[in-house]
Amino acid sequence: MKRFLFIIGLIVALTCPAQTQQGYKNPVIPGFYPDPSVCRVGDDFYLVTSSFQYFPGVPIFHSKDLINWEQIGHCLTRPSQVNLNGATVWGGIYAPTIRYHDGIFYMVTTNVTDKGNFLVHTTDPRGEWSEPVQIKQGGIDPSLYFEDGKCYLVSNPDNYITLCQINPITGEQLTESKRIWIGTGGRFPEGPHIYKKDNWYYLLISEGGTEYGHKIAIARSRYIDGPYEQNPSNPILTHINRNTQSSPIQGVGHADLIQAPDGSWWTVFLAFRPQSDMHHLLGRETFLAPVRWDKNAWPVVNGDGSVALEMDVPTLPQQPFASKPTRTLFTDGKLGFEWVYIRNPHLENYTFDSDKLRLKSTSVTLNNSKDSPTMVCRRQQHINFTATTSVELQKASSGDEAGLTVYMSETSHYDLFIKQLPGKKQTVTLRYQLGELSHIEKEIILPQGNVQFRVKGERDFYSFEYATDGMTFHQLGRMNTRYLSTETAGGFTGIMLGLYSVSEKSSSKGYAAFEYFDYQGK
Repeated sequence: MKRFLFIIGLIVALTCPAQTQQGYKNPVIPGFYPDPSVCRVGDDFYLVTSSFQYFPGVPIFHSKDLINWEQIGHCLTRPSQVNLNGATVWGGIYAPTIRYHDGIFYMVTTNVTDKGNFLVHTTDPRGEWSEPVQIKQGGIDPSLYFEDGKCYLVSNPDNYITLCQINPITGEQLTESKRIWIGTGGRFPEGPHIYKKDNWYYLLISEGGTEYGHKIAIARSRYIDGPYEQNPSNPILTHINRNTQSSPIQGVGHADLIQAPDGSWWTVFLAFRPQSDMHHLLGRETFLAPVRWDKNAWPVVNGDGSVALEMDVPTLPQQPFASKPTRTLFTDGKLGFEWVYIRNPHLENYTFDSDKLRLKSTSVTLNNSKDSPTMVCRRQQHINFTATTSVELQKASSGDEAGLTVYMSETSHYDLFIKQLPGKKQTVTLRYQLGELSHIEKEIILPQGNVQFRVKGERDFYSFEYATDGMTFHQLGRMNTRYLSTETAGGFTGIMLGLYSVSEKSSSKGYAAFEYFDYQGK
């Protein structure tokens, strides 16, 4: 009988998820996904990040364990919701906040290129979100807090954390704005969030600028409008101290707190991973850390306010999603949620035919800072990766070009492309655009037809290769990664891998046909 019960118990233990599991890897969402904000509905977590000049705006993710995330869409999918005309890598959609209250999801954010702070809502985060309503109170990084039928908004006009009440459906401001905290003295106090625990109102902010000096501070008050007293142990999360000066994670900040169904507390936040002599290229990514928050106490992040790539801590029962295939095929006539455009796209230039993605050749180049070139792109998510595609020019005019770009901004990108010559010839070309410097590194004349392009990324270099048979690749050149880094190129975004098509002539009838796109990170 004892043996029978032991066997039954063993079967139950192996088939039922454990109450906790141990360990996970950071970042939990790699690549350019900065300024994370999270909310919980039952056993489900939803997370949004900023998107700057890219459309659709504000990617939204779902998770059951805070570690494994699946993108389920975007909050801003229509031009009527977000105008990105003229947005650069410094502009567009800044840090969003997502909150859930009484059956409705709310997302509030800032379009610094257009009309400032606004809010959208939905009852289905996987579906369409409402038209935006503008918010009067200025600043950036707005956040919402709901209590007793009231909705409070905080943002940071004039570098003060400022509070007011609003109607979350209409956006109408219902009370005067009141300054409630200026922070600990660090520059750029921003990213405010309010929480309530043990009858204390806690106000979490980021300071120091979203670079190597980034940090998270917290204050509390018995009243939502203050006065707030700061934590004597601030900052509660940072990598500016000596113990993390050699960490592979830097720029830690801009956090949001969440309590899981089991009572545990966690924080999501941004950070970046330097490469090539302290340059970073992937943008600011989404990280996760546990929080110890005792009754009537200040929160403590991961024991000492730092974080690691390998986190050896108890976690929620982990529920990973199926791995995405390495190859993206264009057979179903649509792109996955990971693909985005620069600014508001001209969608008539993007079609699917014969199981290929067709990009119309237009005169809007990758260097244009106002309009949207014919380019669709996805984030580089690993320092070491390989990306491959196959492209052919069709009905091309002389001067039409199409290919694969490693793109940080309109002034900083490496392009590997085919270009139509008079007659039935084309070149395979490697070019760089670095600020005011534009240079063709190498070009080779080939007959017309399909060409395969491959980019390999590593710590210090991008290697660019081409093939005409899909198997035998030839290296065309290598480019230094640091010239596309945030430290060199500037901006708030990260490297995008783009498929594009442009023309020297506005009258061109040509297009580029892309057969597939492979991405494999290491």
